[in-house]
Amino acid sequence: MANTHVASARKRVFRGTLIHATKEEAVQVLEDALLGVNADGTIAFTGEGKELDRLCKEFAYSPSAVTHLEKHEFFMPGMVDTHIHAPQYSYAGTALDLPLLDWLNKYTFPVESRFKDKSFAQKVYTQVVRRTLRNGTTTACYFATIHTDSSLLLGHIADKLGQRALVGKVCMDRNNSVKHYKETIQESLKETRRFIAELLEKKYALVKPVVTPRFVLSCSGALLGQLGQLAKNNNLHIQSHISENVDEVKIVKELFPDSDSYTDVYHKHNLLTNKTVMAHGCYLSDEELALFRETGASLSHCPNSNISLCSGFLNVRNVLNHKVKLGLGTDVAGGYSASMLDAVRRALDTSKLLTIKDTEHETLTFEEVFRLATLGGSQALSLDDQIGNFEVGKDFDALRVNVMVPGGPIDLFQHEEPKIILEKFLNLGDDRNIVEVYVAGRNVVPSAE
Repeated sequence: MANTHVASARKRVFRGTLIHATKEEAVQVLEDALLGVNADGTIAFTGEGKELDRLCKEFAYSPSAVTHLEKHEFFMPGMVDTHIHAPQYSYAGTALDLPLLDWLNKYTFPVESRFKDKSFAQKVYTQVVRRTLRNGTTTACYFATIHTDSSLLLGHIADKLGQRALVGKVCMDRNNSVKHYKETIQESLKETRRFIAELLEKKYALVKPVVTPRFVLSCSGALLGQLGQLAKNNNLHIQSHISENVDEVKIVKELFPDSDSYTDVYHKHNLLTNKTVMAHGCYLSDEELALFRETGASLSHCPNSNISLCSGFLNVRNVLNHKVKLGLGTDVAGGYSASMLDAVRRALDTSKLLTIKDTEHETLTFEEVFRLATLGGSQALSLDDQIGNFEVGKDFDALRVNVMVPGGPIDLFQHEEPKIILEKFLNLGDDRNIVEVYVAGRNVVPSAE
């Protein structure tokens, strides 16, 4: 059943401007380019417009299958949200008046406890997947809640609507002020195993489970260790939070006095692997970043949330200098926007604030942040062999962007180079400019369904 979505992509060729990132170039512009998509949604070829006849013949494409982009349009890779809490979308844009730990107890845990109700979950999860797709998020790494059936429902909705997703049933067995929103270690492990088994059984083409201890404050050492083993035995992705807030870091030290650092707690419990993504990391030491690099674990930079909850600033330049994999996350609802364009803007703002504080700081460029939102995110989720740019053989996850869409937010007064058009879109654009969204070659916005 699940593979029908990928098979529903059709063989076609696009001609126009392609903009993507490579390991060597943060922004690579290909004008009058060709991109062929196979029926299975993978990229068959790229080339120059003048090679159309030869490539169509070589790959057995009909020249009538060619779609021409308009003058002010370009294709870019789909954006990758490496950290988003699907249930929190229900109160996004509110409740931003408290620091992290108070915020969790007053707002988050009471709201998440409501997701025991599958009809409520259905409503919220359908909307968050639709909204993020509309905003250009082709891949999302979701936290759900402790409720297995609702978490499975999120996987089903992502599959049905065509979004590539990692979905995690949250695990938490301690330190929660909301009594009815907590598990015993036995419940947590039993339900996590059930969640993983049932999600894998569905054989969804684009949706996979991710082992999800909420964070060290919510999990006993015993639970962390068992989850590390579970991820290892099943070769699964892992996601959690790290060093988001000063008080949080202090409490972790008190809870695990025998560990050298917050990072060391995860490392000792086998939760730092090359398929691990940790959100925030504002207060990681250079030694901790070295451990991230050594284990292949990655960070998700969530600048809106870091600012909105007054948590701190992540020095992205320092992370990149340590060669740690890094992507961007919206972190809804600590971050109030479900748009990765907002994450791009807040990442640039944060870097500029760090430069104001320290003039020696090397500010991030928009090109670098574009790469973080696309290829960087795919690397952070260890999916860069499948997605992240327009390399032949990868899945065609892409946004068709029109900066001159009628009634849109961008004005142009003269002919501009593609790179200027990209910069305008990143700084000024919104979902109105994203006229089509493709995931594994399937057009999911506007949806054919």
